[in-house]
Formats: sequence, C-alpha cells, structure tokens
Amino acid sequence: MKLSIVGAGPGAADLITVRGLRLIKEADVILYADSLVNEEIFQEAKPEAEVLKTAGMHLEEMVEIMINRLKAGKKVVRLHTGDPAVYGAIMEQMALLKEAGVEIDIVPGVSSVFAAAARAEAELTIPDLTQTVILTRAEGRTPVPERERLAELAKHHCTIAFFLSATLTKKVMKELMESGWSPDTPIAVVYKATWPDEKIVRTTVANLDEDMRKNGIRKQAMILAGWALDPNIHQKDFRSKLYDKEFTHGYRRGVKA
Repeated sequence: MKLSIVGAGPGAADLITVRGLRLIKEADVILYADSLVNEEIFQEAKPEAEVLKTAGMHLEEMVEIMINRLKAGKKVVRLHTGDPAVYGAIMEQMALLKEAGVEIDIVPGVSSVFAAAARAEAELTIPDLTQTVILTRAEGRTPVPERERLAELAKHHCTIAFFLSATLTKKVMKELMESGWSPDTPIAVVYKATWPDEKIVRTTVANLDEDMRKNGIRKQAMILAGWALDPNIHQKDFRSKLYDKEFTHGYRRGVKA
C-alpha cells in the first residue's frame, strides 16, 4: 500500500508541480484540506474519482478512510496546501499510516512563504543586509519551544516569515520591538497569495495590527518582516558577488577594472 502526500501549492491551480498534477490525474481517491486548496485542481481528476473534504474530520477518521481505500486497491492522494513540510501536520498522519504498513511518497509544493515573496516582488536574502530567513509563527494556543520564542529569534534581525499569525499581530509587534526592531521596519502582509482575492498590504512593525484590521485580514495571511521587504530596496546599492564583473567563479573569469 502506498499513499501520496502532495503539496498543492499556495492557491493558484497552475502552481502545483507537474508530478503532483500527474498524481491527481491518476488518483481514485483524493482527500484535501477544503478552503485552503483550490478546487480548480480537481478539474484534472478522473470524473469517477472520490474527492473528500477533511476539514470536518479528526485524525483517526481521516487515516482510517485512507487505509480502507488503499486496502481496496485504490490509488489515494492526500492533498495539502502549500508545501507539506512546513506546518503541514503530516507527521501525525504518517505515524498512523506507517503503523498500518502504508508506504509514504511526499511530493513537495510551492510554499506560501515563497508565493508571498514573489507577489510582494521581494528577495528575502539581500547581500550585505540579511542572508538568513526564519520561518516561524507567533505563540498562540499551540506553544513554541522556549528557545524559539519570537523575542529570541528576532534578536538576529534577519528576515522573518510568520505563518499562522494573523490573529496575533499585537504580540508580534510587541516582541519585535522588545528585541530592538525599529518601529519603521518594513512588513509585507500577503493575504491568500496567488488566489483571485489576493491582497497585499505594505506596512511597518508599528502599524502592523492597525493596517491588517483596516484591511479585514485575520486569516490565511503570510507576514514577511525585515528590511529586505523595503519597497524601495531596489534603489539602494546592495549587490551580490555572483554577477560582479570582477568576481571570478567556475563559469566566468572576472574582469579587473
């Protein structure tokens, strides 16, 4: 028995991978996180395919369906939003599936963090400014390890991408500023990146909560914070060595000025 866990991408139906789309076309049974996965993808599924929404299911119920369909000889795909490796809650599914002798095939997808960066026209790593990106979330009902509290992570002053934090913006603002972030540090909030109703809000640490409230954003938003999100960054003199005419590498000899 083999189950495919497929990353559906951030929203736009054509941002699923070629491999993921092939598996959708071949599947007899598809289980997906409704409201987070674009249902246009299922236009590529077989007309007779069984397509099941999982938002109303608990873990054991969902896994039982997958195992039963696999035992019946069906080809089963579990479709996740974005990339399954980041906040995908796949490990708990895999634990039960492997207990039942199910082989797992994970197909990566385009994560919402990179879709949001693309829509905001941002490069998250800028030479001489920041070379590190932290993917995290603010602490809410689900705790984070003590050493990963935002107040500690923010001390690195690099680019930070916040998943699952749209309702915790006051906490994000407080902890960033307590870690020495300037109130005018740029932030890009991307609501439903690549969906038809996408919205991009440019703001700052000091105005994050108010600007999100004004725009009615309290879910399905990626918050990208740091000076790499400066909308005028392209006007500043940050350049990589890669394309410097004086920089020599294995494929090009540098030309001295």
